[in-house]
Amino acid sequence: MTSSRTNPDLGAGSPAWELLLPAASAPARARGRSLQAALREAVRSGRLLPGTRLPSSRDLAADLGVSRGLITEAYEQLTAEGYLRSGRGAGTWVGDAVRSARPRARDLAPRSAGARADFVPGSPDVSLFPRAAWAAAQRGVLAELPHHELGYPDPRGLPRLRTALAELLARRRGVVADPERLLVVSGVSQATTVLGFVLDARGIREVGVENPGSPQHDALYAAAGVTTVPLPMDAEGLAIGPLRESGLRSVVTTPAHQFPTGIAYSAGRRTELLDWARAVDGYVLEDDYDGDFRYDRAPVGALQGLDPERVAYAGSVSKSLAPGLRLGWLLVPEALAEDVVERKRTMDLGHPTLDQALFARFVERGDYDRQLRRCQRAYRERRDTLVAALEEHFPGAEVTGIAAGLHVIATLPERYGPEERFLARVGAAGVAVRPVSDYAHARAGGGGRPDVRLVLGYAHVSPTRIRDGVRLMARAAATGGP
Repeated sequence: MTSSRTNPDLGAGSPAWELLLPAASAPARARGRSLQAALREAVRSGRLLPGTRLPSSRDLAADLGVSRGLITEAYEQLTAEGYLRSGRGAGTWVGDAVRSARPRARDLAPRSAGARADFVPGSPDVSLFPRAAWAAAQRGVLAELPHHELGYPDPRGLPRLRTALAELLARRRGVVADPERLLVVSGVSQATTVLGFVLDARGIREVGVENPGSPQHDALYAAAGVTTVPLPMDAEGLAIGPLRESGLRSVVTTPAHQFPTGIAYSAGRRTELLDWARAVDGYVLEDDYDGDFRYDRAPVGALQGLDPERVAYAGSVSKSLAPGLRLGWLLVPEALAEDVVERKRTMDLGHPTLDQALFARFVERGDYDRQLRRCQRAYRERRDTLVAALEEHFPGAEVTGIAAGLHVIATLPERYGPEERFLARVGAAGVAVRPVSDYAHARAGGGGRPDVRLVLGYAHVSPTRIRDGVRLMARAAATGGP
C-alpha cells in the first residue's frame, strides 16, 4: 500500500518524466549512464517519492524514444543500489531507502561581515595573485611533467620543489636549507600540528607561546595533545627570565616580526634564546609568517640560520600569493627529521604533486621573486598611507613596531578611551578593528589600559579605502556614530 502523500502510479506521459528527456538525448555511448543518473537524482531530490510506481520499461522507452534495453538496465541498476524495488509481476516502485533531501553545501570559510572599513589583521591582498604567470606555469607543468610523478609522492615533497625552496630560502631568509630536511606542507598550520605530534611522542607535552601572540597556536597544539604555556614579551622579544624558569623544552616564536607587537627580536635576545634551547636540549619553533616584507631595510635573517639543529623553521605562501593555495614548508633539525617525515606520511601521503611541480617552476623561473617585489611595493604604500591617515585624524597617536609585515600597532591617546567604549563606537559605525588585548593569552591575565591599543591590518585594503576607513573611525570615536 502506498502513502497518501505519493502519486501511486505515474504513466509514461507524466510531466515527472520530462526530467529524463535531456538524458534520453545524450550521445548514444553515454545515454545509458545519463538515464541512470537522471533517474537516481529524481529519487534523491524527492521528484519521485517513495512508493511511486514507475511505468513499464516498454512504455517509458517508447515515450522517451530509446531502446527498451536501456530502461531495463537502468531499472536493474537502481534496484541493485536500493533506489527502486520490484517484484515478479508487481512492477517497479520507488524504494523507501532514500530519506535525504537535496544536500546544501555551506561555505564555512572566514569572511568579513560586510564592514564599511575592515582593518582586521592577517589577510593579504589576494587580488594581487599573479593569475597570468600562474596559468603559464600550470600549462608548462602539464606539458612536461613525467607520468610517474603523478603517483604517490615522496612525503617530504618533490625533490625539484625542495631543491628550489632550499635555494630560495637560503638566498632570501638566510636559512641553512638542506633539501633532505625540508618538507612541503599545507601551510604553517600543518607544520605546527606535525611538530606537535612529534614533540608529544618524545614526551614534550608543553610548548611555550608568545603572549600576546597568534591565537591559532592553542588549538593546533591541542589537536596534537600538547598544551601551550603563555610567556611574556618585553622590548627585545620573548622574555628570557620567565622562559628559563618555566621548565619548558620547546617554544614557538616569530622573531623576524613578532605578531602582534610588531617588534623584531634583538640580536642579544636571539643569542639568549638559542643558549636556552641548547641548555635544556630543546627546540625553538620559528614561524616566519611575513619575514619577506621589510620596508625600511633588508629583512633580518631567520633565526634558524644561527643553529639549524635547535630551530625548526616554517613559512608559507599565504601572505605572498594566497592562503587558499595551502602551500608551505618546514625545515627541521636532523634529530627530528625522520619522525616528522613519518608523521607527514601518515597524515596525507604527501602534498598534491601538480601543485608542487607548478610552484617549483614558478620559483625556478623567477616568478615568485617578482611577486614578492610586487607585494612589497603595494604593502609599503599601504602602510605609509595608514600611518599618515592616523597622524591626520588621530593627533598624538603612536605607531610602534618595525616597518614590516601586514599590520601596525597604533596606540591612541587616553582621550579616545576607554578601549571598550571606543570599540563599541567604531563597531557601530561599521569599522572592523581588533585591540591588542584580543591576542593576549586567556590564562595569562593582565589588567586594562586607559588608552586604546589597536592591531590594524592594511595589506588587504586599498590606499583610498584606508584613508576613508581611518576618517570614518575618527568620526565615530569623536561623536559616537558614523
